[in-house]
Amino acid sequence: MAAVLVLALVAGGLVLWSIRRALPEYDGTLRLPGLGAPVTVLRDEHGIPQLYAHTAEDLFRAQGYAHAQERFWEMDFRRHVTAGRLAELFGPSQVETDRYVRTMGWRRVAEREWSLIAPDSRRYLSAYADGVNAYLVNQGVLANPAAADGPARGSVSLEYTLQGLLNRGHRIERWDPVDSLAWLKAMAWDLRGNMSSELDRATLLSQGLTVAEIDQLYPAYPYDRNRPIVAAAASGSGGRGGGDPAVGDYPAVGGEPAGGGSTAGGAAFGRPGRATAPAPDRGPAPAVAGELAAARPALAAARDLAAALPHLLGPEGEGIGSNSFVLAGSRTSTGAPILANDPHLGPSLPGIWMQLGLHCDCGYSATGYTFSGLPGVVIGHNDRLAWGFTNLDPDVTDLYLERLNGDRYQVDGAWRPLRTRTETIEVAGGDPVRFTVRETGHGPLLSDASEPLRRIAAVTRAGPADGVALRWTALDPGHTMDALFAINQATDPVALRRAAALFEVPAQNIVYATVDGHIGYQAPGRIPIRGAGDGRWPAPGWDSRYDWRGFIPFAELPSVSDPAEGAIVTANQAVVGPGYPRLLTTDWTAGYRSQRINDLLAAAPTHSVDDVARIQFDNLNPVAADLVPELLAAPLDGKAVAARDLLRGWDLQQPATGPEGSDQARSSAAAAYFNAVWRHLLLRTFDELPAGSAPDGGERWFSVVTGLGPHSPWWDDRSTPAVEDRTAMLTAALRDGYAELAGRLGDRPAAWRWGDLHTLILRNASYGSSGIGPVEWLFNTGPYRTSGGKGVVNATGWNAGQGYQVNWVPSMRMIVDLGDLDRSRWINLTGVSGHAFAGHYTDQTRLWRTGATLPMRWSRGAVEDATRHRQTYAP
Repeated sequence: MAAVLVLALVAGGLVLWSIRRALPEYDGTLRLPGLGAPVTVLRDEHGIPQLYAHTAEDLFRAQGYAHAQERFWEMDFRRHVTAGRLAELFGPSQVETDRYVRTMGWRRVAEREWSLIAPDSRRYLSAYADGVNAYLVNQGVLANPAAADGPARGSVSLEYTLQGLLNRGHRIERWDPVDSLAWLKAMAWDLRGNMSSELDRATLLSQGLTVAEIDQLYPAYPYDRNRPIVAAAASGSGGRGGGDPAVGDYPAVGGEPAGGGSTAGGAAFGRPGRATAPAPDRGPAPAVAGELAAARPALAAARDLAAALPHLLGPEGEGIGSNSFVLAGSRTSTGAPILANDPHLGPSLPGIWMQLGLHCDCGYSATGYTFSGLPGVVIGHNDRLAWGFTNLDPDVTDLYLERLNGDRYQVDGAWRPLRTRTETIEVAGGDPVRFTVRETGHGPLLSDASEPLRRIAAVTRAGPADGVALRWTALDPGHTMDALFAINQATDPVALRRAAALFEVPAQNIVYATVDGHIGYQAPGRIPIRGAGDGRWPAPGWDSRYDWRGFIPFAELPSVSDPAEGAIVTANQAVVGPGYPRLLTTDWTAGYRSQRINDLLAAAPTHSVDDVARIQFDNLNPVAADLVPELLAAPLDGKAVAARDLLRGWDLQQPATGPEGSDQARSSAAAAYFNAVWRHLLLRTFDELPAGSAPDGGERWFSVVTGLGPHSPWWDDRSTPAVEDRTAMLTAALRDGYAELAGRLGDRPAAWRWGDLHTLILRNASYGSSGIGPVEWLFNTGPYRTSGGKGVVNATGWNAGQGYQVNWVPSMRMIVDLGDLDRSRWINLTGVSGHAFAGHYTDQTRLWRTGATLPMRWSRGAVEDATRHRQTYAP
């Protein structure tokens, strides 16, 4: 039925009409009630708006209007996700998703935060909401109730035209300030840390793997190869600037790394002297080991539900992260600091970020990357300070197995009552669904959100572990919104650290630089102190020794101020060395990207903005340095020999393509073959792992594979009677890789190109995977040939178990020159517009794909010189 409606829509010409009427005007005057004075909006050739206002309230009211002009459907879709109301848009298929979000209670937590945040934050959020609602009034969907549902909603966005045909009863609602706060919960969920790893380890143990085997799949951080962010001598109050009495001093932390060797060192893997540190003793089996078999259905349900939830920043698994680095003036060609940042998130249409400038006579001015639905600038700079984020990735989620008896749960031998509440899900085309949410002292019972598990639990009440509860810092109301506003206005390191002290969830590595020449790093966040256990495994909820004891004081979190080496690099590697006295996490990214950036920075005494851009677009595959020598030494005959010869003299770079006969073309052909071999090596070696635990091929798997000895049991192919060793598996992978590429790209290896395999399709977040061809044609774009890869600085990730298609990207790239802010550069994955077929829907994508950037203009003069459209928002 849906397909028929869509085809009728296309045939009737309604699409073209809907597209045109939803596109925003960029010139002239628009009415924005509530403004104290007119706001000027200047847009450049890429439609990037720069807003000029006289008060902060007017500035945020204008930002709300500008966001809604370009991206209201995205905003509306996001708030339905965060409130657990997708079934109102899409019908019964989304009931289980809504049940899961309602069980966690994202919207309820956001409503509690409203009363906690600062009065200025409430004023700014309210002004922003007023701006969004003024746009809806101007489009006629709030002023005219009859137009708020049905096809008339297409005046806001093409998606509403389609929605009006499939679900005429849905109405566009006013934007509420709490809708913005709830978006922070979605951010925190997608950046939540090691919950998926915790579930995976528990599932593997319940299926018979030993703790030692699982530790091989989750190896310790290779400190002797890849540097952490903070070395012992660099942290704390040492260095120029010192501690800040407003937030406390910063104690030094131990753990100076043993080295920090190059990722291009080519050390042989699995042998003495290899570059991966041996795994330390990780302690005894988890306290719930005996209960895991009985809890397997609950664990599986929790994992399946988490995977099925819409991931607004990107899918689960290793990949969500980012690169950032900052150079002191002593390390730049300009004599002033340079700050670079490129967050790695899932690709989508529109892209996660919207570029925007905020300029106010009141002193609140910042430009950078914003989230539609959220006021302020998330990553960017003001006139004195620039800042960037990468995911700190601390362990802020713990799963507790709970012993239940009716509506009671057990703690230390006593039974306590569960907290309960009733939720009602409205369903388009169906009856409302009412259900009960139950919570223990640790948090909501995620296992209750699964209908199959509820049926199982109903007949197994006497089981040793009947449910899985979630303890998560984001389910406590906090002040992260206050932190974002404060960071926007910070002008020096002291103010930046005061703002960071409010940044609770999701915890981010913050790098900063000032026009005065200071650079620094600060780890913020609400990070738990555990009574027992290390957060790697589900804990026994019935034993209070495993409860959280509080949170690490901000003064004890790692920081760096003006380090002697003049550079700070964060790329999701370990924040601190093993001597740091607190537990942040045991699941760091392995540090290959960060070490490659460190190596590139160390290769020259100073760097320019152009040099920094080249580093951001570096495409060297770090694991290839270890693996290629072994592949060249493996016995091989037949047609695959010609393919392997591509690896001889390969520079390890992974460009998408290149002209026939060029060095770039040879590198691209070698990259295509190497990645095919890597994929098949993983599939063969870890064939005994269940589908949910199969290797994705990222940095963790670099450490796993390079850490295996030549006769490790993991090398054995369980499908054959023989017992294979490393050499046999390398030979098999070389043949498999050739066979796959010969079948897909032809039997001439020199003509293979990495970009023919490694393609990016940009999909609409709500309709892009509908399975309805005409709908996907309307909203999606691509494929684009793409450079880079998994664990590469240009982190265009892919999943080895699924193929080579890009599933992670540098969602934007930013380079800020603190010597002259107008020399700064930026690029977005897509464009500022969320309207399909608009000129700015994907007008930055081809530049992004090649590593190019655009001017990131700051001064009024530079903005005026580049202005293509001038608009006034009038009271």
